[in-house]
Amino acid sequence: MKRIDPAALSPFLAIATHRSFRRAAVELGVSPSALSHSLQGIEERLGVRLVNRTTRSVALTEAGERLFARIRPAFRDISDALEDLNAFRGQPMGTLRINAARQSSQLALMPVVTRFLRAYPDVRVEMRVDDALSDIVSEGFDAGVRFGESIAADMLAVPIGPRQRSAVVGSPEYFSRHAMPRTPHELRELPCIRFRFLSGVLYRWEFERDSEEVVIEVDGPLTLSDQGLMVDAALAGVGLAYVFEAQVSTLLAEGLLVRALEDWCPSYPGFFLYYPSRRQLPTALRAFVDFVKAAASSGDS
Repeated sequence: MKRIDPAALSPFLAIATHRSFRRAAVELGVSPSALSHSLQGIEERLGVRLVNRTTRSVALTEAGERLFARIRPAFRDISDALEDLNAFRGQPMGTLRINAARQSSQLALMPVVTRFLRAYPDVRVEMRVDDALSDIVSEGFDAGVRFGESIAADMLAVPIGPRQRSAVVGSPEYFSRHAMPRTPHELRELPCIRFRFLSGVLYRWEFERDSEEVVIEVDGPLTLSDQGLMVDAALAGVGLAYVFEAQVSTLLAEGLLVRALEDWCPSYPGFFLYYPSRRQLPTALRAFVDFVKAAASSGDS
């Protein structure tokens, strides 16, 4: 085995972290072909194969997994040491990458981010709207925003944005053709607009009143994977939609939509900002976490 500079292992580290040549190349600012050439050089100098690559997947060999497990903490310690230097700067700086679902982006994240950027002009925020439940660590994100029950147990989480509430809505024209439901069970007899997660699972509508919890599997002529389109379909009279109250408050006030089962839709904790439980947080992330906590405590979320 030829001697290799530890710093030269960064291409392998990026590939092993992302399990993707394309995403690793973006992180390093090189082309995928250049990254592939760098990996080949590393493997030749070490005398072992580290990565098995097909047209559809990237997987580490046993040797690659062992090397990745050993060098990842060391590179993280170096990153943390460099991050410590930011404490000597007057203001946090750098890029903060956040992964969030579409609705959490609109209802909770964007209002906070816009105020944060005014307070910290040297920080850049990059948001990726992603309705799939991505692994923020392997995807290279600093933090994510999701509902609390969707967050892995090894993450730290703080509330972001206001409490949320669901709403069952239909158009006035729809209710001229169908009776107003008085209980969630009556929804089984009414045309509804169903929501399907990217995983393929159909969402079952959840209700609660006086400590009684009811979960209903609705049916209807239209199934969508975007709540904005569900609102549009409800406006068109296709069926009842189960959406966030904040999405339709203006439409309700204007009389373009009518609400049903309001007493079965209590408020609940909304979205959470979550991030890895590392010893050292990047200063931009630390500043954002503190900003979110301060906004929550002041009620300005």
